[in-house]
Amino acid sequence: MTFELSDRVQAVPPSGIRRFFEIAEERDDVISLGVGEPDFATPWAARDAAITSLEQGKTSYTANRGKRELREAIADYVADRFELGYDPDEEIIVTAGASEAVDLAFRAFVNPGDTVAIAQPAYISYEPGVIFAGGEVLSVPTREEDDFRLTVEGLEEAGAADADVLVLCYPNNPTGAIMTEEDLKPIAEFARENDLTVFSDEIYAELTYDGEHTSIASLEGMRERTIVFNGFSKAHAMTGLRLGYALGPADAIGAMNKIHQYTMLSAPTTAQYAALEALDTCDNDVAEMVEEYDRRRRFVLSRFREIGMDVFEAKGAFYCFPEVPEGFTAEEFAEGVLREQGVAVVPGDVFGDVGEGHLRVSYATGLEDLRKALNRIEAFVADHA
Repeated sequence: MTFELSDRVQAVPPSGIRRFFEIAEERDDVISLGVGEPDFATPWAARDAAITSLEQGKTSYTANRGKRELREAIADYVADRFELGYDPDEEIIVTAGASEAVDLAFRAFVNPGDTVAIAQPAYISYEPGVIFAGGEVLSVPTREEDDFRLTVEGLEEAGAADADVLVLCYPNNPTGAIMTEEDLKPIAEFARENDLTVFSDEIYAELTYDGEHTSIASLEGMRERTIVFNGFSKAHAMTGLRLGYALGPADAIGAMNKIHQYTMLSAPTTAQYAALEALDTCDNDVAEMVEEYDRRRRFVLSRFREIGMDVFEAKGAFYCFPEVPEGFTAEEFAEGVLREQGVAVVPGDVFGDVGEGHLRVSYATGLEDLRKALNRIEAFVADHA
């Protein structure tokens, strides 16, 4: 018997990142700068809380929306850090990673034929999520000369005024770009004037190295039309524990919870105990990790410039976005440096056409490996000069 795949599944190509990792897995000498995952262990206090919860047999389902104690802690955290006020009973849902929250939003609010505008380059899961929901993707290019910030001009040129939903991610994966409050204000005005629902992925909010992160939901008239996604994977180094959350108006979060309760039931219980402890006692751990990421960021940017590769001044997340030397496509460079020098990076066009000619390079790995990897990249560039 041959299974007949749905049209939506067939419309989505395999992950462009995965192919490079499959090549890397064939060798044992590869330094990977491709994975968007912290190299730090989850802070010990959070791990200990998880272990204790297991020892005490706390392994049952929680409420669909997540433990109320955790939702209260999240409400306090976002109010303190980002000036966001949400009711833990009605306006917060805890999910199996921020990725589930994003998927729930697409399925809850995107009807077949709806247009979803996505600021590009963008995290690879947004476009498939739209397609799986039956929506149509509208790419809104950002430009390096604008520091990869989303602009009203870019929105207007792409035709986003006629879209139904706008998706943005700042600090940005893959560019490392950030948007300040002043940058976001005209975007918020555009969303209000054109009655756009906004999905704001803020998973890298704590990893902001120049000023403080501003959520678009905190701006005038935006809370009622915005879903904010965040979680514990990046800043708290809890990727494998799979815990995220969404913030939004009560009716929106209620709609997302309707899907969540039939598919996921509740987020992982053990992870919720870890997250409670992380929010309560792990601020210093987060600050130390952020300080180390910033040190690595400055090192990687300086080394690319020494190599002679132009590189955007990333100010958030843990990625930089260098341009490949003349004569290479992004894919050719990424495949070449992997095969010849054993360094795994991701070609920028995986994140949309805007990314062609760039690489996404993660510095979420130790400084010694970063030194070795950049030396190997330098050797590859010299060999092909």
